[in-house]
Amino acid sequence: MAELQRLGILGGGQLARMTLQAAIGLGIDTVIVSEAPDSPAGRVARREIVGDIGTAPVQAALIDCADVITLENEFIDAAILERLAERGATVLPGGATLRLVQDKLIQKQTLAAQGLPVPAFRAVETPDDLRRAAAEWGWPLVLKARRNGYDGYGNATLRSADDIQAALTRLGWPQRALFVEQGIAFARELAVLVARRSDGATVVYPVVETTQRNHICHVVRAPAPIPAALAERAVALAHAAVAAVGGVGITAVELFQVGEETILINELAPRPHNSGHFSIEACVTSQFENHVRAVLGLPLGATDLRAPAAVMVNLLGERDGTTSPYGLDQALALPDTHLHLYGKREVRRGRKMGHVTALADDLATAEQRARAAASAIRL
Repeated sequence: MAELQRLGILGGGQLARMTLQAAIGLGIDTVIVSEAPDSPAGRVARREIVGDIGTAPVQAALIDCADVITLENEFIDAAILERLAERGATVLPGGATLRLVQDKLIQKQTLAAQGLPVPAFRAVETPDDLRRAAAEWGWPLVLKARRNGYDGYGNATLRSADDIQAALTRLGWPQRALFVEQGIAFARELAVLVARRSDGATVVYPVVETTQRNHICHVVRAPAPIPAALAERAVALAHAAVAAVGGVGITAVELFQVGEETILINELAPRPHNSGHFSIEACVTSQFENHVRAVLGLPLGATDLRAPAAVMVNLLGERDGTTSPYGLDQALALPDTHLHLYGKREVRRGRKMGHVTALADDLATAEQRARAAASAIRL
């Protein structure tokens, strides 16, 4: 039997924390790199390295105690991952994948070059580019930062020419590179998680429906209430998108359902994703465990649902201050309902502080349970 490898994770947030929890269950030693001490993941890892991963001493310390390095978000510059690889580290996903994904304009160009369906898009160099896009596609438009945008930070919806200047200013143009997409009147937002090893072995999770609140994922329903043929189409597109960027580990593929039959790819995230948190209780193998298995080259686990339906609701901060949760007793009293708090010391309005997942025989019952539990908890 091959010796289990030591796993390093770049990042100290909740995604790293839940990935570490899966790794611990497999007996894998873990280390994380966090910019600040006492991170949610740092309190779980066997070792926490505090510092800037862009510096040589932090890189050397990480390489010394990790055989395989992965990441919890796509904001680490690809050049840093390539530098770690040059120093002998195995980094998955690697710099080549991040170069195709972390700049969302390049991501869209990569997918379009493979013939995959995406919303119409173009680079933005001047305000006139937005006016030309509107003349061609009509309003609304969605203006996006090419890099480092998440949970709606870095997006602006333009409903007329009057919105252009304020949106450009808010998103930091011209210092920040932007691009624009055609606004899509979608029927549903969907997501598919794909776990893929370096050798191409792949498993896929059930297609889910996601609902956003203020651009932040609020509710995830599994399986998505869509026809089987449409789900098969979504899975096929997800497979192709992940292969197009050479994804390894978990890659989340966010999709738009347009009308009854059309699916467009919105964007990719090359790491565990909010749309897959339901899998901890609802699937045979969670997205976090399959991410660990994939980057370490271990056999991938089954992704079947353990119950007919599962619904996840995010717990978002409603104030600014020190975290002080209450209402746990009411939430935990609900049947087949599971609570996850992320261990963040400070709460902020809109900040992801935890999630609730409920299982049931149907989506309506699961959602009722999950919403009731989420409403009971105050942070």
